[in-house]
Amino acid sequence: GGDREPSRDEIQEVELLATSSGPAIENARRFREARQLADIDALTELHNRRFFQETLEREVARAQRYDRPLALMVLDLDDFKAINDRTGHLGGDAVLAQAAERVREVVRSADIACRIGGDEFAVILPESTRTEAEQLYSRLQRAVSSQSVPDVGRLFLSAGIAELRRGDDATSIFTRADAALYRAKNAGKNQVDAQDGLGDGFRRFDA
Repeated sequence: GGDREPSRDEIQEVELLATSSGPAIENARRFREARQLADIDALTELHNRRFFQETLEREVARAQRYDRPLALMVLDLDDFKAINDRTGHLGGDAVLAQAAERVREVVRSADIACRIGGDEFAVILPESTRTEAEQLYSRLQRAVSSQSVPDVGRLFLSAGIAELRRGDDATSIFTRADAALYRAKNAGKNQVDAQDGLGDGFRRFDA
């Protein structure tokens, strides 16, 4: 009644199964890794623009369906063109990578941080309001500006925030957040515009 030795046929069956399924498992792992790499911006290790667009569409649809809050913040480094001109392309890349590292350290686990352009970033904040997005901006600005960069000095961020409204899709909420970013930059940089078309919402960051 003890455990019997497997027969030669049974051993061959297991070996055949392992041989045939092994490549499939390996291929699945490689596909997963390739897909993950395809979603990541190589320089900053943040999610890339394609991932941002897909995720924003999905999160907006989910929030609309279940009537949940959602905020979007679009931000960029102030005076990045001047930094690039002064330090060269490689120096500019190093500054971007350093800023992105601070972003990765500060965002909450549920937040989705992406690089969507040259020096432009976006953070999708599920289950969050404009106020919570403003609080995140303050933490990001504090983290990014806390260290001086050689030949550059301190870095500062400007940001625009939009909160999901009934009837919004991914394009409309992004358009409002992006417009808010440009208002913040035109108003003097180093600040966030969270008014979202609803009145005074400028907050200047004072380090």
